[in-house]
Amino acid sequence: MRAVIAPHAGYVYSGPTAAAVFSRVTVPGLVIILAPNHTGVCDVEGGVSLWEAGAFRTSLGDVPIDAAMAEGLLEISRGVVGVDQDAHRAEHAVEVELPFLQFLRADVRIVPLVIAWDTWDAARLLGEMLARLVQAAGEPVLLLASSDMNHYEPARVTEQKDAQALDAMRVLDGAELLVRCKRERISMCGRGPAAAVIAAATALGATRADVVDYRHSGWVSGDNARVVGYAGVVIP
Repeated sequence: MRAVIAPHAGYVYSGPTAAAVFSRVTVPGLVIILAPNHTGVCDVEGGVSLWEAGAFRTSLGDVPIDAAMAEGLLEISRGVVGVDQDAHRAEHAVEVELPFLQFLRADVRIVPLVIAWDTWDAARLLGEMLARLVQAAGEPVLLLASSDMNHYEPARVTEQKDAQALDAMRVLDGAELLVRCKRERISMCGRGPAAAVIAAATALGATRADVVDYRHSGWVSGDNARVVGYAGVVIP
C-alpha cells in the first residue's frame, strides 16, 4: 500500500471509516502523516509545518518521530517545509490517526506535517519531494492524508458534494480534486494533504484509488440537517 486517506473526527463518528482503511493496510515502520491546518497558526513561508523530533503521546504510549527522515525532508524542501511546532500544538488531525497505527504496529515511527494551503502547484511539489524521500528510504513507507469531507450541510447535499470529490480521488486527479472543492464549495478540510498524497502516490507508480468506506455524522447522531462526511481511501 502506497498511501491512504482517513478521517480524523471524533472516533464515535469517523472511527469505523478509519478502521475500514487501516484494516486493509500492513502498517510499515514509518508513516508520513499530512494533516490540514485547522487553527491558522503557521510560521513557515512555504506553508508546511513539521514537528521534527521527539514523540507524540497517546493513551497507548509514545509514537516517536523519525528525526532522520524529518531532516531529510527539510534538506530537500527548498523552504516549502519548515520546523514549526506551534502549528501542531492545538491541531488534532495528526494525533487522531495515531492509535490506529499503534494498535497495528507498536514500534511505528512518524513524520508529522500540518499543511496550510490547498493549491495544486504546492501539492504537486510536496508530493514529488515525498516520493523522492520514499524511494530513498530503504524501507517501506506509508503516506497518510488526514481529512474529513464536506462540513455542516444537509446530508443530501454533503453526499452529492463528497461524491464529486471522491470521483476525482479515485482516478488520482489531485488537481481536479482541488478544482472541484473550490468550484462546488466542498469544505473538505484536508484537500491539500489529500492532493499532495495523490501526487506522491502517482509519482511512485500508483494508478488508482479505492474508496473503502463512506458515511457521515448523521448515521450516528440522527441529525441529517448539518452533517460532516467521512471517507476512507486506499491507494495501492
